[in-house]
Amino acid sequence: MIDDLQTLCQRLRSSDRAALEEVFRRLREPLLRYVCAIVADATTAHDLVQDVFLDLWLRRTTLNPKQPLRPYLYRMARNRALRYLRDERRRARKRAEYLPKAPAVEPLAPDVRLESRQLEELLARWLDELPERQREVLVLSRWHGLSHREIAHVMGISPRTVNNHMLRALETLRRRLQALALMP
Repeated sequence: MIDDLQTLCQRLRSSDRAALEEVFRRLREPLLRYVCAIVADATTAHDLVQDVFLDLWLRRTTLNPKQPLRPYLYRMARNRALRYLRDERRRARKRAEYLPKAPAVEPLAPDVRLESRQLEELLARWLDELPERQREVLVLSRWHGLSHREIAHVMGISPRTVNNHMLRALETLRRRLQALALMP
């Protein structure tokens, strides 16, 4: 598939619309899942991914066929999603003084037997509580199947740093599961 994406990249440089359609067909869903994991809104994720493909088409003549296309698109998607979040935080700060504060969520007692849905909600909360980079590395690796090298390219960090973030994220989740006595 990698060689095939490089061929599609060369075709994109030549303004081949069929190549764009093929890249869109292959990578739209994984990019949607990735962006949705960052922005936590499917409609916004859809819009941002559409913008990524529009931007890809507009930048087609400057593409480097030797640069892997998949991590390039993930990086574009990541940057768009992070810009969106930054802008949303700015807007939220302006509105914050007018909104009532939400009550704190009561933590679950360790001796409570969790049902599947409760466990999913708990894991989702734990993922949200991870530092941003650890969560992103975990999502890119486990949910999107990117290699450490591809994640490093997407995030603009070294593969060793990716590995460190992954280890810390998994260790945090493991400790929390052990605290619930769900693991031996």
